[in-house]
Amino acid sequence: MTGLVADMSLAVVLGQICGLIALGFCIAGFANKNDDRLMVLLISANVAFALMFAFFESWTAAALTVLVILRIALARKFQGSWRIMAVMLAVNLVVAVVTWRVPTDVFPLTAAVLGTVGMFMLRGIPLRIVLGLAALSWMLNNIVIGSVGGTLAEGMVLVTNIITIIRLYRLKKKYPDVIEPLLGGESDRRP
Repeated sequence: MTGLVADMSLAVVLGQICGLIALGFCIAGFANKNDDRLMVLLISANVAFALMFAFFESWTAAALTVLVILRIALARKFQGSWRIMAVMLAVNLVVAVVTWRVPTDVFPLTAAVLGTVGMFMLRGIPLRIVLGLAALSWMLNNIVIGSVGGTLAEGMVLVTNIITIIRLYRLKKKYPDVIEPLLGGESDRRP
């Protein structure tokens, strides 16, 4: 084990540490039933992820992750805005084209597109399903670049997300009049 760490460059070690920090924020965020707290914790996680990708010189992932931070803030304020979502999608595509280096840069781009659509247009369980698919795309990118911390973080995001989806589904079945309005469901749109 000591030999493995000794063979890593300082940048790789720092990248692994940032991935583990992001893991903590992700677990706390996706374990949360409150969408607003989820978004705040995701901003913190994405700062750590952006640093991790920079240390690993995965520039498309790093740049798109910086945009993820902006997207989370905008999605909280402009939930449901097709125009702002379209602008964010266009900016993601431009940034991906400018930073694209290898075919596997498709993974962070896929994650960014899924996350953008999910955060602007979805709430509750559907939001977490789409964010889970985005996490799978990020996980594939992390495997390719060799980030143990990032791969573990996205794996934990998937597991935690699935558990939270099950919890929300059970609560929704048991208390539909209370849970639906909290998740942005149809009950809160009654006249």
